[in-house]
Amino acid sequence: MNGEEHILIIEDDAALLRGLKDNFEQHHWRVSTATDGEQGLIAALDTKPALIVLDIMLPRINGYEVCRRLREKGLDVPIIMLTAKGQESDIVLGLNLGADDYVTKPFSVRELLARANAFLRRRRHKDASIHDFGPYRLDLTSHRLLRGAAEVVLTPKEFRLLTHLVRHAGRAFTRNELLNAVWGDDVFVTRRSVDRCVTTLRGKIEADPRRPEFIQTVRDIGYRFEIPDDEQVQIDR
Repeated sequence: MNGEEHILIIEDDAALLRGLKDNFEQHHWRVSTATDGEQGLIAALDTKPALIVLDIMLPRINGYEVCRRLREKGLDVPIIMLTAKGQESDIVLGLNLGADDYVTKPFSVRELLARANAFLRRRRHKDASIHDFGPYRLDLTSHRLLRGAAEVVLTPKEFRLLTHLVRHAGRAFTRNELLNAVWGDDVFVTRRSVDRCVTTLRGKIEADPRRPEFIQTVRDIGYRFEIPDDEQVQIDR
């Protein structure tokens, strides 16, 4: 891991904050902290961290508002929400305000570290024109998906959906977000259009579409693209 990468943790629970800070520092990240939303907002805008871990229930300014203001200011860094709620509406609100992912308390610190590492690794390669996953190569320049030397034929919608998911691997998207990103102003579509497109795309890239390896369903929310574990940088180096 790159010791120069800076993580900002915004959390008002002192014990949890201390534990998270210690764990991130043990894995060679530079960590700063804030204990309320106002402090966190100022720190994020001043230091422009590589990643933000953001609690939702914060004093002074809640996490939703912090997220909204950061995106309004144009701060384009991964934001992982920490929430004790877990209700669909709360998670969807956070994602719609610009959060990239969420972890529901209580959670595994190891899982949070792995997600943070994955976001940072993918962010470093965000603008790449070629994305490899499993046996596939997605070439954005030639507009092709290859499995070895053979091309996997995709419809334009399938290609746009796959491209959007792969370029934001690890991020949880609501169906409405995917509709806006992939279908745009097409008024003759519904959220079921996303499900149908995901189903056909899984049929072309998943070894077992009923147990997908890449396009994961986020229950009651939408979808997330996952890179298999053996392709990720390990956190215990």
